[in-house]
Amino acid sequence: MASLVLSILETNITTLATLLPSLPSSFSLSSLSLSPSSVVGLGALASLTTYWLVTRPRPIQPPCDLQAQSISVQGDQSCRRSALLKDDNLLEFYYEDTKTVYDMFQRGLRIAGNGPCLGFRKPRAPYQWISYTEVAERAQVLGSGLLAKGCKPNPQQYVGIFAQNRPEWVITEMACYTFSMALVPLYDTLGLEAMVHILNLAEISMVICDKEDKAESLLKIKEKGVTTTLSCLVLFNPFSAALLERGRKCGVEILQLSQIMVRSNINATPMTQIFFFFRLLPIRGHRCGSSGYFVIRQEDVSISYLPLAHMFERMIQVSMFCHGARVGFYQGDISLLMDDIKTLKPTFFPVVPRLLNRIYDKILGSVTSPLRRVILHYAVRRKQAELSSGVVRNNSMWDRLIFNKIQASLGGNLRFILTASAPISPTVLSFLRATLGCLIFEGYGQTECTAGCTFSMPGDWSAGHVGAPLPCAMVKLTDIPDMNYYAKNGEGEICIRGHSVFRGYLKDEERTGEALDADGWLHTGDVGQWLPNGTLRIVDRKKHIFKLSQGEYIAPEKIENVYTRCVPVLQVFVHGDSLQSYLIGVVVPDPEVFVDWAKERGVVGSYEELCQNPDVKKAVLEDMMAVAKEAGLKSFEQVKDLYLHPDMFSVSNSLLTPTLKSKRVDLRRVFSEQIAQMYSKSSI
Repeated sequence: MASLVLSILETNITTLATLLPSLPSSFSLSSLSLSPSSVVGLGALASLTTYWLVTRPRPIQPPCDLQAQSISVQGDQSCRRSALLKDDNLLEFYYEDTKTVYDMFQRGLRIAGNGPCLGFRKPRAPYQWISYTEVAERAQVLGSGLLAKGCKPNPQQYVGIFAQNRPEWVITEMACYTFSMALVPLYDTLGLEAMVHILNLAEISMVICDKEDKAESLLKIKEKGVTTTLSCLVLFNPFSAALLERGRKCGVEILQLSQIMVRSNINATPMTQIFFFFRLLPIRGHRCGSSGYFVIRQEDVSISYLPLAHMFERMIQVSMFCHGARVGFYQGDISLLMDDIKTLKPTFFPVVPRLLNRIYDKILGSVTSPLRRVILHYAVRRKQAELSSGVVRNNSMWDRLIFNKIQASLGGNLRFILTASAPISPTVLSFLRATLGCLIFEGYGQTECTAGCTFSMPGDWSAGHVGAPLPCAMVKLTDIPDMNYYAKNGEGEICIRGHSVFRGYLKDEERTGEALDADGWLHTGDVGQWLPNGTLRIVDRKKHIFKLSQGEYIAPEKIENVYTRCVPVLQVFVHGDSLQSYLIGVVVPDPEVFVDWAKERGVVGSYEELCQNPDVKKAVLEDMMAVAKEAGLKSFEQVKDLYLHPDMFSVSNSLLTPTLKSKRVDLRRVFSEQIAQMYSKSSI
């Protein structure tokens, strides 16, 4: 026994010498005379040492110097490209044989074959899966059916889709790409006028819908006598005889999806260049290696709930498909999303900041005891200390004791989260990186540059920026004199150029000319700042800004992002007017915490009653002022009055876009009476 222990300790002598530097270099264990108890003690020490060496947390190795994540282009400090590139030549394709979305799915098919691809579930049931092989076969059959109904196999053939996320959405998309057709998504909040514009602009004769109500909304266009090219609707779900008759009366053929799923000998003619936004972006920034970030593996699973009508979710999905990974769809009801996540147990979770804010608020709101709150914040600080040294894990003592229930609420298998579409609070991001124990990346971009142009680097777990340029894009800042932003100071409008930038808007040269300048730079309307480590920070918005009467420029979205950090605030709309000298706001209190929050301040009542209570409004305003001061908002950037509204802004009431951004024009219209009343008060 003694000799075995001595052997183990001799093996680890170098490590032990490091741990105990006071030992002389000539120290030898073989010359010692050890008692049995000493042997047992040394054996325990040896075991602990070996266990620590094997299980100790190891930092993620960043793919580049985190202090120089981007490099200036031709000496211009305002124009930068990824430090992952060897020179100024941007990455066009990650895989030479994968150049379109069709190619990406075919690559996944080769990897996964009969493995699971698309998942769906019924209420309180497990997920069911459709294989890659079956998806490809269904796409081929559906594409043949589209041709049989008169569609042409070329990129100028536009097929509409008006549906929530579900497997048939992807199968329809792949059916179009298999035969070189382009898919045009429609969604609820576009409104009648926009729907008609899109249908006519793209000369869409066929729209594929999920449910009868979507088909009815399109038939109403025809029934009102509005001229459109629409002549055929195909539904995923069964429909009534009444809908069929309505279609017949206005000259629109109504079909069940199964009716056009016909087999034929027509050969696939996949696109070599998919229309506009889909041309390039195989995996850029979605994978490790010489040019990438994190590895998507075949066993990975993503939850699909963000609208497929938007580029962010589309790029997430095709990146998953390219690696033979799985995509599970939510049931279509956002209130059931957390149940879907627990059942699916995703490894990849694409999110928007609004959802992360809700998770953050829910965690803090669930800790009511002062002692538990102290313990929570101490555990978060310990995990954040590990993050600062590059360690990301979910198996620490703090994870096992405190954070495991939080992680289990998101399925327990998360490897990475990607947040985009709007800025996220550094406080929230740092907190969730600690509590969720997984990689959380932040990206920035827009539809016109195929979703992403910057991405946070693995190993850089600092917050307050959106990372460095992706290898497929250059990013430069240009002067905005009216707002006092100058490129020479490392600030200005964010402009993007590269292979992922779109070619233009369909049949709209004027708007294309506004977005793309003569040198091919896409002007985003966002204001950015280069940080010393080569990452980009979003600081303002060129669009959606307005002046107050005293000449001060206001960026309301920035202010709203600050105010949502208030405990009682769920949603907020900040409004200003060039004829007024101050801002006002419309606040939707958080129904999960608002009643208890008010009770702690001595006010008791129902949620609706509290929204009408002037004392509660005053308390909410004071809380908002404290948060604004802490965030460094100037006096003119703070609201001076507010209206508490008891109903949430949502997609269904047309106050949010499908990506959960505020529809400012509609909000101004809906709350015009309250806005007028607040500005009529002379005491402010």
